[in-house]
Amino acid sequence: MTDAHRLPEGYEFSADTDRVDVDRVHRWLSTDAYWATGRPLEQHRRAMAGSLNFGVYDTVTGEQVAYARVVTDHALFAWLADVYVDPTVRGKGVGTAMVESIREHLRPSGVRRVLLATHDAHGVYAKLGFAPLEHPDQWMAFYYPVPE
Repeated sequence: MTDAHRLPEGYEFSADTDRVDVDRVHRWLSTDAYWATGRPLEQHRRAMAGSLNFGVYDTVTGEQVAYARVVTDHALFAWLADVYVDPTVRGKGVGTAMVESIREHLRPSGVRRVLLATHDAHGVYAKLGFAPLEHPDQWMAFYYPVPE
């Protein structure tokens, strides 16, 4: 099954960073995504530059309708981030298909683990095979203070 078969008719998946509508994605994230509200455009551009970038596009208009990025070493580890689906196409399976396509895109690299963080979409990701950390007590994080 190809990536396009997982998507609803009229949409296509792409791993081509050059197709990403940077301004649209930044607007989505900086104004409507709880984890990225207020993110400056330059910071968003730097995040994209250090990531694999994915999009879903309307095959008629060419407009981007979903976005996600992955930070990875291309060998063992990947972090799925900034998953966003335009509100006008939510509920059609676009986001689910995009994450499935990203997972399959990463498979040939030999990545053993894909992590993500979410406050409100645990059920969505569980359907795609994601599970809570087996040993959360083994994980740690360092947080820089938020500048005032």
